[in-house]
Amino acid sequence: MSDQPNKFYLTTPIYYVNARPHIGHAYTTIVADVLARQHRQRGDDTFFLTGTDEHGQKIERSALAAGVPPQEFTDQVSAQFKALWDRMGLTYNRYIRTTDDCHKRGVQHLFRTLYEKGFIYLDKYTGAYCVSDEAFVDAPVGTPCPDCGRTLEEVTEENFFFKLSAFQEQLLDLIESSALAITPATARNEVRSFVLGNAKPIFDEAIIEQINAEFDWTKEPDLIIEPSVDSAGDRPLIEPAGPDHLALEEALVAEGKLQRRSDGALCVPGALKDLSISRSSFTWGIPVPDDILQKEGATQKHVVYVWLDALANYMTAVGYGSDDPKGQAEFAKYWPADLHLVGKEITRFHCVYWPAFLMAAGIPTPKAITANGWLLFDNAKMSKSRGNVVRSETILEAFGTLCPPVFIGVEAQTEGHGFSRAVNPVEDAGASAHEGPGSSSGLQPAGTTPPEKGALAPGFRAPTRAEKDHFAADVLRYFLLREIPFGQDGSFSFDAMVTRYNADLANGYGNLVSRTLSMIEKYFDGEVPTPVFEGPAATKDGFNAGVLGDAGNALLAKLAQLGPTDFSTALTEIAAFITITDGFITANAPWKLAKDPDNFGRLATVLYVSAEAVRWATAALHAYCPFVTAKVWAQLGLGSIEEAATSGELGDMHWGGLAPGTKLGTLGPVLPRADKGLADLMIEMENPTPAATAAPETPASAPAPSEAFAPNTQQPTTNTPETPVVSAAPAAPADASPQIAIDDFIKVELRIAQITLAERIPKADKLLRLEVSLGDILPPRQILSGIAEWYTPEELIGRRILIIANLAPRKMRGLESHGMLLAASEEGGKPFLATVPEGVPVGTRLK
Repeated sequence: MSDQPNKFYLTTPIYYVNARPHIGHAYTTIVADVLARQHRQRGDDTFFLTGTDEHGQKIERSALAAGVPPQEFTDQVSAQFKALWDRMGLTYNRYIRTTDDCHKRGVQHLFRTLYEKGFIYLDKYTGAYCVSDEAFVDAPVGTPCPDCGRTLEEVTEENFFFKLSAFQEQLLDLIESSALAITPATARNEVRSFVLGNAKPIFDEAIIEQINAEFDWTKEPDLIIEPSVDSAGDRPLIEPAGPDHLALEEALVAEGKLQRRSDGALCVPGALKDLSISRSSFTWGIPVPDDILQKEGATQKHVVYVWLDALANYMTAVGYGSDDPKGQAEFAKYWPADLHLVGKEITRFHCVYWPAFLMAAGIPTPKAITANGWLLFDNAKMSKSRGNVVRSETILEAFGTLCPPVFIGVEAQTEGHGFSRAVNPVEDAGASAHEGPGSSSGLQPAGTTPPEKGALAPGFRAPTRAEKDHFAADVLRYFLLREIPFGQDGSFSFDAMVTRYNADLANGYGNLVSRTLSMIEKYFDGEVPTPVFEGPAATKDGFNAGVLGDAGNALLAKLAQLGPTDFSTALTEIAAFITITDGFITANAPWKLAKDPDNFGRLATVLYVSAEAVRWATAALHAYCPFVTAKVWAQLGLGSIEEAATSGELGDMHWGGLAPGTKLGTLGPVLPRADKGLADLMIEMENPTPAATAAPETPASAPAPSEAFAPNTQQPTTNTPETPVVSAAPAAPADASPQIAIDDFIKVELRIAQITLAERIPKADKLLRLEVSLGDILPPRQILSGIAEWYTPEELIGRRILIIANLAPRKMRGLESHGMLLAASEEGGKPFLATVPEGVPVGTRLK
């Protein structure tokens, strides 16, 4: 490793806190984590930033609807993002929030710098505004926003404006010189086209003017002449007659209406309009400094435009605007950013506005901006408003069930009952470590008759929650990066995920590891054998040690040639190398070689080369599947793979580096095969189907759900799982409901709870999923409630409600509901939630 490592600073977009994270958010953050791990393996001084964007009118409105202050609202949602990234084992260096004090100081410093350099002025603006996108839109008020489809509102504001119009030429030079590398090409072309401006309306107007001047329409009343576009899609044609379009272009250039750049592209002068960078119609944001307001004679308080605020996070997170010498040194060290990862829908903000702000402030622009595509579910972009999001937690919970037991260092194996032999009996050419569901679960040693269901093998323990999460996160990482070429849109399905896992990880990599190491355990007492290359090395089908070594070197060369985001190609190459290695083992049939002492040298060579191939595949996969590869590295007897990554060993691989005589670690299952039922489980968790008509069993000590509010009454069980709201029915005859004793009533535990999360359940029109806090009294819990017809998720967050806290949990649409909220309604009418005044602590029991 170099004494002076290269710097590599990369960022994810900071995620807006109007909804909890889904795998679309996870996708970009996983990409950043893989890149960060790869650069650390190369010895680069790597800094990985992520975080949340927490200001703006949309957040202010959501918090108001939830009945909580904006800061409390953002605290709750931002914490969910950070908790999920930690749960998935992502190795970010800093988590920035735009409500952090250091960020606020940095944004005000940037605003002041732009103002002092003459690029900000005060004016008024009236236009169509999209609250969702936090942007003025060139479209009629009351029509759908062209980007998100929400209705545009008319807004008149006193605003500070940034002179974006002054940066058209500089931006074009920046993009065309690749000083700012924008990828993929589609994103670059889109941004360049926006900065160039649309020449076609100007050209078409000139065409029509000239046609009108040339034709006597009184003589040709039926002749219709319209501009059209040629087959190349870039030059207007005139039909049936008209002026030569090239001559017309030159005339428009001569008039200054168009400009022609060196590459022939037509540019519309003034295509970029000045940008509003403050808002005065709401207050949830970073204040514009008071001295600037006074100097400009502003009549209102202003907050900084959310996009100027948010984009500045990339600098404030590494010390921009700090008075602390350490912060200033950090900024000098890491800026400019080497790579911004963004979603394709926000490329304009990052590739036009952001570099313009920086150039105006005299700050270097980032080196590269890469846009990823969308994850599509049901052929549409995942979006909470569409109800088609897939939660990362669903995948963690489901695939976490496959995480194998963990060795804890107790040797309790006897000859003929070794753990590795029980897991991987390889006796013939077709043997596989994964013949079917559960065959490689590694729960107990061979010879247990009958096997005790769920029993662990001696020396092993059940995986922890964190280990299950990291195992499942590896599966998600591999699937997303293997299945979806980066930069393109990609379809997501649970069936495809299980299929890919079984094909590439369980049957591919996991099987290779299991069969190779178990044979070394069996035939060489768990020590990597010394290869014997003398004599006839060639074997049938041309597979020999040299051929596999060449394949390994070819793999390394190919991976070195790939770009930083060629994930799908890289994983495809690694999978192909694993397939070649499997073929090498099958062709040489070491289980047959072991039967003849004369073939001992060849057996040693075959298994050494196979183990070396496992080492190479493991090193190549580590950035993608860090948890699984760490287990394999330890089973190879090589210790900590993280230490190998930090020391540079993984970044400086050479064939033959596995030392003969290395003692294998304790073997165990790595990647058990997934049953197809796992896909059905995840589908049910995300798209629940109505529960069976029959009521679920409940403990005898707990009241049935339909009886929770009035025990011992004989109510008809007609409530469906989608409507677990307790309604106050009209008064019934005195003898309809028998009286209850106080002992019956005190069984019902009523407590004050606060809703911390509310979201719709896809394809369930009536059902909302709530997460509620019970203070320090009881742990938080999930409650499903059939109030989606009357309440939006946004207006529920922060509400203090009454719940039945001791109701037995029940499954509804694949999700557990632990409790019931109280409401009153007339038959078939809107339920009015039972609430409590402020001042009573959350968790307090009603008596």
